[in-house]
Amino acid sequence: MRLTVLGGCGAWPEPGQACSGFLLEHDGFRLLIDAGYATLPRLLQLVRPGLVDAVLISHGHPDHCADLNPLLRARVLGESGLPPLPLYAPAGALDKVLALDGPQMYAGAWSAHEVGAGTRTVIGPFRLRSWMLPHWVPNAGVRLTADGQTLAYTGDCGQDPQLTELAEDADLLVAEATYTDDVPDDERAYLSSARQAGELAARAGAGRLLLTHLWPGTSHGAAVAAAADGYPGPVSVAIPGRRLDLTGS
Repeated sequence: MRLTVLGGCGAWPEPGQACSGFLLEHDGFRLLIDAGYATLPRLLQLVRPGLVDAVLISHGHPDHCADLNPLLRARVLGESGLPPLPLYAPAGALDKVLALDGPQMYAGAWSAHEVGAGTRTVIGPFRLRSWMLPHWVPNAGVRLTADGQTLAYTGDCGQDPQLTELAEDADLLVAEATYTDDVPDDERAYLSSARQAGELAARAGAGRLLLTHLWPGTSHGAAVAAAADGYPGPVSVAIPGRRLDLTGS
């Protein structure tokens, strides 16, 4: 199982960067996890649109799903004879982005699959399990397992007891870390910090930690240091092009 980072900025992309997006590959299957602003050009450096087998969106904020629109455009207008693209997301999360073009453009281009509390399903070679975690909009934290390797992804969320179960013994934990240390009071229920991500990784026994959704301008070094203060394992930041092979973690 290999994860390639397409982007990891929160809210909007910094120059030369992109918002949340990851390509997860195993046994020739390609799963796009989130498709935030500016992720499609990064994706197209790796695969053509028709080779994406499925898309999983954690929640409906545009820094996680806006580039689903150009991906679908590239499949519909740029290629022919493709099967419907399976789209996995919380109920209603993709309504706005799918409405950017008329329904006639997308006829037969995608199929919807709801991800909610306690969802257990199979996406290609991956076994998926999901938890609904606190955010301003419905947000699905997901755990994806294939051939004994596990990736856990929080999406965007505040602290919740379910996070430990989500991340337990994961080979790689991809955790939202909008802030470095302290989350502002008015956002504490809905967002997390790098320090909290490190504490979660330690508590859950995760093999590696990848920090994502850093607020633009955040020092990567400071975020890694804050996470490492409570977590002894490897810590890195989600930057475009970073690849992590879960085999042997």
